[in-house]
Amino acid sequence: MTQKEALDLLMMGKNIFLTGQAGSGKTFLLNKYIKFLKSHKVSVAVTASTGIAATHLNGSTIHSWSGIGIKNSINSIDLSKIARNSHKRDKIKNAKVLIIDEISMLHSYRLDMINKVCKYIKGNLRPFGGLQVILCGDFFQLPPIHEKTDTEVQFAYKSDAWRELDLNICYLNEQHRQLDDSFLNLLNEIRSQEVTEYTFEKLQKRLNKKLSTDLKPTKLFTHNADVDHINNHELEKIDSTAHRYKMVTRGKKEIVETLKKGCLAPEDLHLKEGAIVIFIKNNPSKGYINGTLGKVVRFTDDSNPVVRTFDGREIITSTAAWQLEEGERIIAEIAQIPLRLAWAITVHKSQGMSLDAAEIDLSKSFAHGMGYVALSRVKSLDGITLLGINQNALMVSSEVAAFDTDLKKQSIELSNFLANLEKDEIENTKKSFLIQILRDDTDLNNEAFEGFFR
Repeated sequence: MTQKEALDLLMMGKNIFLTGQAGSGKTFLLNKYIKFLKSHKVSVAVTASTGIAATHLNGSTIHSWSGIGIKNSINSIDLSKIARNSHKRDKIKNAKVLIIDEISMLHSYRLDMINKVCKYIKGNLRPFGGLQVILCGDFFQLPPIHEKTDTEVQFAYKSDAWRELDLNICYLNEQHRQLDDSFLNLLNEIRSQEVTEYTFEKLQKRLNKKLSTDLKPTKLFTHNADVDHINNHELEKIDSTAHRYKMVTRGKKEIVETLKKGCLAPEDLHLKEGAIVIFIKNNPSKGYINGTLGKVVRFTDDSNPVVRTFDGREIITSTAAWQLEEGERIIAEIAQIPLRLAWAITVHKSQGMSLDAAEIDLSKSFAHGMGYVALSRVKSLDGITLLGINQNALMVSSEVAAFDTDLKKQSIELSNFLANLEKDEIENTKKSFLIQILRDDTDLNNEAFEGFFR
């Protein structure tokens, strides 16, 4: 499907799964639709499964927007609490369209939780409370992080919410990132599980290859330990005094550990002027969200780091708190400066980025799609230096490959259906949708929710 066809379907008000290979223009198309909605004063919730992905749409994480946080389940008490939070309640209640980017990394049960929250807050039992829902992503990319209780990968398409939405599949087939046709063919071989020996040899030729560019390449690693080692090494090279920030915690040890894992705040953070950093918490009122990149340019008299983002803004960064609540009670809390060093980042954090050059270590790849994500961040093979690679790096999920084949078939059928519609019919449907979503929502009576949790 072309971007024009997909945009027509979006503007016609369809619930959409927007997919396609890396560089097919998914984020570009979403931004185009967001601009259209905002120009018509339509309230759109722009979210993503990860903080970095959210930065590409100037949005927030779906966990934050919906109020589900890091929970794995939701009950009537949780819903009541979200509803009492006027800020979150009003955002959900006023939204007409919900966009969730990088859907491959969102667990199925969390998509069901979001569906339940939207129905409850909007007082509407239709899927997601009647919102137009656009899910975007590529299931060949990184899967949801494996939880100890998971017996299999909990992809979003296994959720009840996915089935309820009856999604229209828009599979983009144009290419807007990779400039190198042979590199594009290489990526397609990985997707189709047809990596040849010749292809593998092409990649091996990039091992420790010096880049013919003056650009400082981003370093991508599969494990946090390697990322931390590189970042600490780079910090040591700066000849100035380090400012140290020690995490403060309260609550039971095991609950605090869960909280630490969810927010990625370092227990002992060392910063210097000139350090490259990434924000690890959402605070739009102060100008940053989880995934905002920047450089420490100075420290205040109170030792708070001042970070200049890559778009030129300066942010005075103070201590932030992460809390885990049970009912009305805070059962665990940690407090720390919401930054991590970022000369190197994990492949997980890179998903959704577009890079001119990268040094990539795939020698410890452990998840399907890891190599595909890392390699496809870069525009051409000439922009890649491989520091290592293993056979796991080029593996993709057989389940996803079969599902992807079905998605392509559905997208072709939808494209053919659209081609048979008269232009006037398409335009009239667009106008009708705009009129419909600009009307006020009508709340259902509370009786409609009897048995909501049965």
